[in-house]
Amino acid sequence: MDFVFSKGKVTKQAHVAVPEGTYEEEHGRETFFGRASHLYRTHPPTAWTRIEGPLKPRALDLNEMKPEDQVEPNATWQLIASNEDVRLYVSRRSQEMPYFLRNADGDTCYFVHRGEGTIETDYGPLTYKVGDYVIIPKGTTHRVVPSGDDNFFYIIEGSGEFRIPDRGLMGKHAMFDPGMLEVPDPDPHDEAGEFEVRVKRDGTFTSLFFAWHPLDVVGWQGDLCPVKLNVLDHRPVYSPSYHMPPSVHCTFENDGFVICSFVPRPLEEDPQVLKVPFYHANIDADEVLFYHSGNYFSRAGIDVGFMTIHPQGVHHGPQPAAIEKSKSMTRTEEIAVMVETHHPLNLSPEAEAVVISEYSTSWARGMGLLDE
Repeated sequence: MDFVFSKGKVTKQAHVAVPEGTYEEEHGRETFFGRASHLYRTHPPTAWTRIEGPLKPRALDLNEMKPEDQVEPNATWQLIASNEDVRLYVSRRSQEMPYFLRNADGDTCYFVHRGEGTIETDYGPLTYKVGDYVIIPKGTTHRVVPSGDDNFFYIIEGSGEFRIPDRGLMGKHAMFDPGMLEVPDPDPHDEAGEFEVRVKRDGTFTSLFFAWHPLDVVGWQGDLCPVKLNVLDHRPVYSPSYHMPPSVHCTFENDGFVICSFVPRPLEEDPQVLKVPFYHANIDADEVLFYHSGNYFSRAGIDVGFMTIHPQGVHHGPQPAAIEKSKSMTRTEEIAVMVETHHPLNLSPEAEAVVISEYSTSWARGMGLLDE
């Protein structure tokens, strides 16, 4: 059993009956899995009135990003942010890909923010709709065929393989049963002509040209294949008397990062329980949230299609008005995709161009410490 030390004004149970006039902060390691302490402050740790340096919390309006594939079918995705383990992209493809893609940089997770259609693969086609995660293993030849011109993909590319996380004491059927994963049936093509397969490696493309259709697979077997899961198939873990940490919402893991799904769920019933995310610095990870739909009550000024980045080492948590508002709420209706990365992320110049500058001091503004 680990030793737990306690000094001063505290609560015995984290996130419950926080002492009046204090703000609870979790100082923890290994993204809520490691050693942790709770500090009870007299002021929110996020209410700085000025911040200088590279670790500014950022909000980005991804609706303002204009990837080339929105107007040019031969173009590809637009980079948002990256590190050695993960790359985040946006795609607004309006027409079917005239080429096939084989990603040799890593597994590709397409999250469908908007649109519907089909992703054709070596293994067969997978139809997609709003809210789908479609995971394409590294080296799988595929192409995106939208059924309309209004599509928006949030793309998460990992250097390793996407895996279902260990659910521990909850068992392997928690959050979602692996049986919910959809896999494709073969759909072999027998067409002549010239077909281009672009192989992506280190962000550079090599084109292979074939005299036959590259998706000519008549059958497959094994445990490596494309899979599809809708975000609403993720069944949230919650408690009426305890605010669960973000880690319980983990849907997929990869080398150096995880993907978590926040979906509609009841809020805690106990009036002494903190209903909003507690303040924390998440010292071992950068935290990225992509806002898909719903009402984000813990963040003011955040809309659908926005993304926030909170760098490791700098506190984040609910904005002041959200704490009071949460007391009368019984349910959250938001849907968001979180990516937590072990290594710091670097924004692309195109992403920097859509940063909302006011966000980094929005907690102080919400307390009236800065002019609106």
